[in-house]
Amino acid sequence: MNSSNRSRRTTPQPPGPLRIGALAEATRTSVETIRFYEREGLMSAPTRTESNYRTYRSEDVTRLDFIRRCRSLDMALPEVRALLEVLDQGGADCEGVNSILDEHIGHVALRIAELKTLEAELRELRARCEVPQAVSSCGILKGLAKREVGGDAAARAPHVHVRGAHVR
Repeated sequence: MNSSNRSRRTTPQPPGPLRIGALAEATRTSVETIRFYEREGLMSAPTRTESNYRTYRSEDVTRLDFIRRCRSLDMALPEVRALLEVLDQGGADCEGVNSILDEHIGHVALRIAELKTLEAELRELRARCEVPQAVSSCGILKGLAKREVGGDAAARAPHVHVRGAHVR
């Protein structure tokens, strides 16, 4: 099975209530991540046994799979939260979902452009030192030590989307 088929595979729904370890195993998610999603409000608080163990239902498996799929598409927690709200409310149409995804696509396109610029800067820097030489003559180190117009990655303005997500 190739990796694209694995990522599209649905998690089998285990019967009955699950403890957190079984939920983690069923969804290939760490226990710490499940607890984090609970704290962030992406997962509802689980019911507790008399022994105070968390118990989860098959709906929790489905929800956690949804969250993981969103995260695998590099969606920020506010984006995932917004999608879950639409899903939970079951509104009349999916216009809000389209808007969220369109914004995310724009963010990804911007990141790709930034990465291409970064690659060009790194290649230019690498071209400064074609052959090994004394450290004092290394064009890469000299280039890193200089602040050059147009080539200062640290001076680039950070970009923001979805109410502060992905701020660098």
